[in-house]
Amino acid sequence: MQSVRISDHGFLADGRSAALVDRTGAVNWWCPGRFDAPSVFARLLDDGAGHWSIRPDGEFTVSRAYLDDTLVLRTVFTTSDGVVAVTDALALEAGARGHDIGLRSPQVLVRTVQGLSGGVPMRVHYRPRFEYGRVVAYLVERDGTLEATAGAARLTLRGTEPLRCGDGEASGTFTARTGSAHHFTLGYAPTYDAPPPEVPDADRAVADTVAGWRSWVDEHQYDGLYPEQVRRSGLVVQGMTYRPSGAVVASATTSLPEQLGGDRNYDYRYVWMRDFSFTLRALEAAACEVEVQQQFAWVGRAMGRIGEEPVPIMYGVQGERDLTEHRLNHLAGYDDSRPVLIGNDAWRQRQTDIFGEALDAAWWLRDHLDPMGPEVRHLLRALADQAVLNWRLPDAGMWEERGIERHHVSSKVQCWVALDRAVRFGDRLGGPDDVARWARARDEVRAMVLERGWSERLGAYTGALDTDDLDASVLLMPLVGFLPADHPRMRSTVSVVQRRLSDGGLLRRWDGDPAGFVICSFWLVGCLALCGERDEAHELFQQLAGQVNDLGLFAEQIDPTTGEQLGNFAQAFSHIGLINAAGGLTDLDRHGHARGVRS
Repeated sequence: MQSVRISDHGFLADGRSAALVDRTGAVNWWCPGRFDAPSVFARLLDDGAGHWSIRPDGEFTVSRAYLDDTLVLRTVFTTSDGVVAVTDALALEAGARGHDIGLRSPQVLVRTVQGLSGGVPMRVHYRPRFEYGRVVAYLVERDGTLEATAGAARLTLRGTEPLRCGDGEASGTFTARTGSAHHFTLGYAPTYDAPPPEVPDADRAVADTVAGWRSWVDEHQYDGLYPEQVRRSGLVVQGMTYRPSGAVVASATTSLPEQLGGDRNYDYRYVWMRDFSFTLRALEAAACEVEVQQQFAWVGRAMGRIGEEPVPIMYGVQGERDLTEHRLNHLAGYDDSRPVLIGNDAWRQRQTDIFGEALDAAWWLRDHLDPMGPEVRHLLRALADQAVLNWRLPDAGMWEERGIERHHVSSKVQCWVALDRAVRFGDRLGGPDDVARWARARDEVRAMVLERGWSERLGAYTGALDTDDLDASVLLMPLVGFLPADHPRMRSTVSVVQRRLSDGGLLRRWDGDPAGFVICSFWLVGCLALCGERDEAHELFQQLAGQVNDLGLFAEQIDPTTGEQLGNFAQAFSHIGLINAAGGLTDLDRHGHARGVRS
């Protein structure tokens, strides 16, 4: 079994990419430049795929925390010789504050070591491996730096402590004594058509990064319940944002398994339309109004002008559509879980729920879309028309089943959402004939779901029409306004889903799902809140919020038996679920009802 677990990692971000640092002081993941770029450290997926460790040379215990209101991580090692702190940050641009952070980040990983007491022998091991471990770079000492160049990438490492170069790696030792400071700065740049990597002063870079994150928090003052958890989750979502475009990726990693030894190991470093509406709601709940508008603008640019051709369900961070999947057969995978994949062939799938996500987001933001520009109007009209054309078709569903299409209830419900919001927009989107056509299709979808999506045997709505397959995705029905949460059939559905799929508060997506899916569990909180079940909703929220790792981070799933986090990490959708659930509970406590669809 892999000794370092998913939840052992902290998450660093700079508005372009992310790095993961474990409890032993090892950077095991970094894809500099952009989230989906080739890695320079990928030991998370194979011991030989590169890492950079700074740690005591001997036994130690660990405590760690983010510096308040930042994504700057401080790890304190306690040894028999003394105590030492390592501070890690992906640097923000010098002087960047508020909504400007991340736009021009220097692509620099900064690590500082401070002796707190005694004299602690420390060991550094620097082992870059480019392009997911395929390429071993030449290390060259030049002008007080250590340069590594291979293929399209180059790294420059500057440190206050000398390192000895070996075969594609470097190592060294030093002693951290009381009051001593030791600095390491690693800069990335493309090999061609770019200036050399930056290696700024480490102390200044850390201070600027701390100030940058705190300035962003200062501009996003959330005043609802569970502020600490919402603030941390808001920082994670912002850290998952590719700031040049405003796109929010699903996760920082690829191929971390849903089940140890399993093969559902996908690349999540992309942007899903499915996440769009819930992301916008979370950003608004966390007081991120500027980010809300940036997100909507990004979707319009990514989708472009839509006709009758299929609408892509996911994109790269700059709006790329072709995300063809490739296997990295040279990597062993996390805990021997193969395949390791880059790219994601789900981009080829038909998923009809995306129409509802976009139109629901537009309805949520309608005050910001007045007056509505012609490009936005065309986009929303086209998506409503696509819902009319496609709602009767089977699709891969929100869980992206491969090789099979079914009539998923959640997809039909989201088609209903698209048409319902289009009708609500009325003459802002179309003429009387258009609105009448959308309304007819909306009512047909609703009638089909109510008739064929209900299982008398289960006493619940099901995952697919005309089946008895229970699925947690039906919890979206009250959250999007398809049915009131206190409707007898909806109450029964929530009860059955909770009884059959919940394990210790963690909700599996379906019978046989290997672990609890975090956002589904927060959907259950939202349903309970909409039903007015105040105490139960709060109890479940607190139970779920307690499942984070020691830094307040979620992966995609959690094993209810062991508590182990599984799937890609950190997971934006999980944190978005927490923010939206906290917003619903805030509304319930303050106004006597939880947030649902806006009237």
